[in-house]
Amino acid sequence: MADKHTRGDSSRSSSSSASSPASSSAARGRAVPAHPLARDRRPAPRPLPPGEQFLTPGATGLRRAVERKSAVPLVFLYGLPRWIIPVVLVILLLVGFAVADWRGGIAVLPVLGFVVWLAYMSWPSLGHWARLMRVAMAAFLIAMAASRFGLF
Repeated sequence: MADKHTRGDSSRSSSSSASSPASSSAARGRAVPAHPLARDRRPAPRPLPPGEQFLTPGATGLRRAVERKSAVPLVFLYGLPRWIIPVVLVILLLVGFAVADWRGGIAVLPVLGFVVWLAYMSWPSLGHWARLMRVAMAAFLIAMAASRFGLF
């Protein structure tokens, strides 16, 4: 057993004999798995979708400014686990349905803002039916918030 570690390998060069077995096997093209306790606890972020254009080509004025300001939040939201945004939005919407006073209206406002923001960002690539659905959803959320604030 002791002679395995003390014995030199004639196929290794003198510089690689001093390195660890993991680095020498990695140098030869084999992947060495990391120790399970030494790995990073955070999951790797999802890569951005290939082939998609992030900004609208030829956009000017307000659309260009909003797209540039929205780039960082969109990338941040894309990096979150997929279930977080829908769960938070559903919880806020359920609070808006359940609480019939101004607190329900406050809970609906972030949902309204998120829906309107994403509708504006995706508007150039949407068809007529999808645009109609986003307008209907925004109108419903506006009416719901207005009723919670006592405007109806």
